[in-house]
Formats: sequence, C-alpha cells, structure tokens
Amino acid sequence: ERNLGGIKDMPKLPGAVFVIDPIKEHIAVEEANRLHIPVVAVADTNADPRKIQHIIPGNDDAIRAIKLFCTKIADACVEGARMGKARAIKDTKGDYDAPEPIRVTTGGDGPKVEIVSRRTQLPTPEAAASPEELEKKVQE
Repeated sequence: ERNLGGIKDMPKLPGAVFVIDPIKEHIAVEEANRLHIPVVAVADTNADPRKIQHIIPGNDDAIRAIKLFCTKIADACVEGARMGKARAIKDTKGDYDAPEPIRVTTGGDGPKVEIVSRRTQLPTPEAAASPEELEKKVQE
C-alpha cells in the first residue's frame, strides 16, 4: 500500500514515468518498460541509457539538483493539466475558432509584382595592355 497505493487507484496507465535515479529505482523503470510506459529519468554517467526513453543528463545524487528537477517537472505537470482543462472546457462550450473559408481568386486583386532582373550589364574593364604590348614585354 505504501509504495503502490497511488498506482492501484489509477483509472488508466500514466503517459510517462519520471524517475530521479534509474539505478535505485530500477524496479519502476523495468515495470514501466514492461507496460510500454515512456520513462523520463535524470541520470548521470553510470546509468544504462537503453532502458530510458528520455534521458535528462544531470547529477542524480545532489539534493539541490533533485529539488530543481522535481520542481520544474511538477510545475510543467500542473501547467499541462491546467491547459488540458481549459481546452476541454473550450471544446464543450463550442467556443472554438472556426476555420475561415478559403478564398480563391484569379490573382488580379492582389498586389502587383514587378520582376526586376538582377543581371545588369557590367562595364567591361579596360585591359592594362593590348595583346601586342604584352607580347613585346614577354619577348624582352
């Protein structure tokens, strides 16, 4: 009851499992993998990445790091739940944005586009010397 009490009462499987130390919580990781539940885990270099679907590289032993990760994940869960409830209420009220009809035109009522060629005639540079002058210099 102490370890699995909350899981027993869940109406369906969770969308993901968040674990701080996948080595210490190897049973939870194995159960999640067996049930095809994605595992999000904070892991350092001694963890096996093949058992974790979403790795957050970090120190899974430092209390301050653990508090930071747990706080941010909890905040994201609360925000996601709030957004889900707001979307559900919006859908039940029918207060959604209806797609605007597509307007087909012949193209005559839009802005006029003028095509400008960037290929301009560049001035021909003058040669430093004529071919005859170059031959004279080579022969000298």
